[in-house]
Amino acid sequence: MPDFSLFPLSFPIACFLLVVAGVNAWNKRRTSWGIPALAVVVTVSVWYVGDAIYNDYAGYRSTIGDHALEKAWWQIGLFVLAFMVLTPSVAESFAGELRPSQAVAILEKRPLDQAHIQAKLDKFCRSMLYVWIALMLVALFRVEGDVVGLFAPYLGHKVDPWARNRIGGGIDAILSLASYFQIFLTAGFGVIFALAHNRQTRRIALVVCLLAFPYYVFDRTRNTMLATFVPGFSAWVFGRVRGKLAVKAGYILGGVILTSLWFNFVLENRTSRSIANAFAGGASIREAAGSKHLGLNMGEELGWINKFLENGSYEPNWGMRYFAEAVNPVPRVIWPDKPMIGIDYAIARGQGGGNARSAGVHATISTGMIGQGVVNFGPWLGPIAAAFLMSVWCGILARQDRLGTQPARLLLYALGLALTFNMGRDITLLSLYPFIFGWIVIAYWERRQARTQDRIIC
Repeated sequence: MPDFSLFPLSFPIACFLLVVAGVNAWNKRRTSWGIPALAVVVTVSVWYVGDAIYNDYAGYRSTIGDHALEKAWWQIGLFVLAFMVLTPSVAESFAGELRPSQAVAILEKRPLDQAHIQAKLDKFCRSMLYVWIALMLVALFRVEGDVVGLFAPYLGHKVDPWARNRIGGGIDAILSLASYFQIFLTAGFGVIFALAHNRQTRRIALVVCLLAFPYYVFDRTRNTMLATFVPGFSAWVFGRVRGKLAVKAGYILGGVILTSLWFNFVLENRTSRSIANAFAGGASIREAAGSKHLGLNMGEELGWINKFLENGSYEPNWGMRYFAEAVNPVPRVIWPDKPMIGIDYAIARGQGGGNARSAGVHATISTGMIGQGVVNFGPWLGPIAAAFLMSVWCGILARQDRLGTQPARLLLYALGLALTFNMGRDITLLSLYPFIFGWIVIAYWERRQARTQDRIIC
């Protein structure tokens, strides 16, 4: 346990505000924005409070300094206050008149068991299957027919059909799109397998899951593992498992423990060899269990940002970082001078000196959900800006919740909740592309279904 005497007064105040925000979101869970807001509060708690408890806070004090860290906790508290105030009105502007949550209704009344909704799920599964097969044919062409490397990396090697450089060019934008689209499809089949009643539909979803999930399980990137697995697992726990909330909480706890063990294994091996080679070579998951998770340090980064702002080695870029995130979808082949994301902060953190293909840095450094606001708009406007953006995100998810009786929208909602945790490292489209491409596909599919229905009526 950490020595809590090391923490400033602003730490318990920030923790208290997080508890208040969490209780408020839980009490509002039957509104369309309650569950998304709770996901944001949990995300902030893990990435910031979890950092201080799990990592070496005494070391942070010696390297960063007490003043910058104390300011960081005040900024976290300011973010939470602004988020609580903004979210109800912002969510209403996106979702329309606030109505009872469809997601909570599904948990309590199980409307997805109705025959007409299951029929929609069956139809959507078939449509997704055709798209997934087409995408995998392209992927196999890209890897020269390496079926084992694409679908069975646990046998010893893994291939990446969508590999590209940090600075894109040529068809890199298309490869990027395909990569994120594959994440959406994989997560979607997990949700379908969890919720479908039709045996044929479940078999299709199971086969795709068995082929698609290993590509992410044996990867080095933890956020894509969460993005693909969490939606289906959550749908199974809350949509299929019978029993009281305590039973579901037990399943969730088991899932968290297994995920933590696997993440330890990945961290222990990813710098020296591929995860596929480590697994096939008999590396021990038990031996890796004692290692610490790396990257759970957004509180530390917020402290560094404050220190850099105080000593003048870094200045707020007044929205340019957010602008770079917003224009990221524009292919670099169309806009060669498109602003790059986070390069200035990586240099400030001592990561400069990389080659031109890596944008001149050895690695980019995530600033964190709140730290990103600070690098954009300074120490006090920044947390409010970040809170506003997360309120907008809650509004977008609330919109999907209102349409939750449509199975495809429920899939999108579950994916969005899972991606919320990844946004703890940065509010970025790079995390949200699976959701965005999924939304485009679902909107197109719904329009086609509506036109087909109109023709039948006519």
